[in-house]
Amino acid sequence: MLPLIVGSQSPRRKEIMSFFSLPFEQMSPQFDEEIIQFDNCPEEYVCAISKGKAHSLRHRFQQNIILTADTIVYRKGKIYGKPKDENDAYQSLLELGGRWHSVYTGVTVIKEGEEYHQAEETRVLFNALTSKQIRHYHSKLDWTDKAGGYAIQMAGGLIVRKIDGCYYNVMGLPINTVRLLLQKFGIDLWDYLK
Repeated sequence: MLPLIVGSQSPRRKEIMSFFSLPFEQMSPQFDEEIIQFDNCPEEYVCAISKGKAHSLRHRFQQNIILTADTIVYRKGKIYGKPKDENDAYQSLLELGGRWHSVYTGVTVIKEGEEYHQAEETRVLFNALTSKQIRHYHSKLDWTDKAGGYAIQMAGGLIVRKIDGCYYNVMGLPINTVRLLLQKFGIDLWDYLK
């Protein structure tokens, strides 16, 4: 079997896929996410981006199954993507502190002419955060490539009070959604448990 192509350079997506013995290779998709317009539907938005990423790899890996994903943080009509800079990351946590928000990940799996997409939502409640805590958080943890400017894993979870849904979705790759989509191509993650 040819290796699964995971269209992402995310260390978190690599970590999640490494839970299984399914052979895979990470490749960076060449896709401009800015061309996708947000039409106030976060599920459609993340699926459109993950689909664009998958299509950008299709010509290079015609025989492989390709898996791509896109994750955003969303609250009251506003998308919190990867922060532009530290002030942007600070503003995100300032707005999200003490409040519920949603994390959406769109997952696409394609091979040749066959493709499937699915979005997953996880609701997250943050603790109330002071300006000092936010600055300290960003000085200690890598926020640069994370939607909303935060990480849920390890010490990053200090800001999270409650979660409703898939933990791994917040990390950037919902395991059960991936499982369901890969099943459509005859791959059962249960067969690849380590």
